[in-house]
Amino acid sequence: MNLKLAKPLAFFDLETTGLNIASDRIVEISIVKIMPNGDKEIKTKLLNPTIPIAKEAAAIHGIKDEDVKDKATFKEVANELHDFIEGCDLAGYNSNRFDIPLLAEEFLRVGIDFNVDNRKLVDVQNIFHKMEQRTLVAAYKFYCNKDLTDAHSAEADTTATYEILEAQIEKYADLKNDTEFLSEFSQMNKNVDLLGRFVYNDKNIEIFNFGKHKGKLVTEVLEKEPGYYSWMMNGDFPLYTKKVMKGIKDKMKPTSKPQQQKPKPNKPAFNKPNKKKDIEPTEHTLNMLKNKFNS
Repeated sequence: MNLKLAKPLAFFDLETTGLNIASDRIVEISIVKIMPNGDKEIKTKLLNPTIPIAKEAAAIHGIKDEDVKDKATFKEVANELHDFIEGCDLAGYNSNRFDIPLLAEEFLRVGIDFNVDNRKLVDVQNIFHKMEQRTLVAAYKFYCNKDLTDAHSAEADTTATYEILEAQIEKYADLKNDTEFLSEFSQMNKNVDLLGRFVYNDKNIEIFNFGKHKGKLVTEVLEKEPGYYSWMMNGDFPLYTKKVMKGIKDKMKPTSKPQQQKPKPNKPAFNKPNKKKDIEPTEHTLNMLKNKFNS
């Protein structure tokens, strides 16, 4: 079957130096872009992450430092990748929690304002976990009756993920063949930022989802404790989280400061004459002025 798409859907998978969204880098990326007419384009790249690949990560995906030392950096291919997925919805396996946040981090790090506000995000793992709760290898076997022999190769994982989603739609009558529905269904939380440091409450207002202010409105915390904003912006948080934080702060109405009253001039010790007396001097005053100027 073919996915019913209003616009291209880009399935992608990352192999990385580690699992820290804020500090780890991409060593391989593969994107399978599915067009509304069913055509597909594939782009796969090995990248020099410019930092060492953790042994634990290399043991999983098999890519070592010497394999990528002469490859292009993300910065050198960022515009090409950004153009390739421009106008696409995004899909992957565990992509909402890892691949999309880390990809966004890489783009922001090189000055490209990557945004997901107008994209649908389909996480095939979340659909799978809601339905069956298995791994990618098991999902491929379960849905497609195939063995994923090249697991943790970015292109093999990406292609398998695409095939699994098609099989899921065929298997479950409750799953609509519609990217918007799949995006909504594959969300576990109503995240504001990609990692869920902020989420929407039942009134669709941003609240903190971590730390001492968990459950509190972000705007209320920023009003009562302005230093918390600086702490987050200078802390070890992903750039996308900081971008969202800044956006919330920028939308806040500035607190109106009470107008300072101008200091009143010192009153003279004598009572100010009323307007009538100012306009109509007394006869005694007029006589004094006449005597002064006639003398």
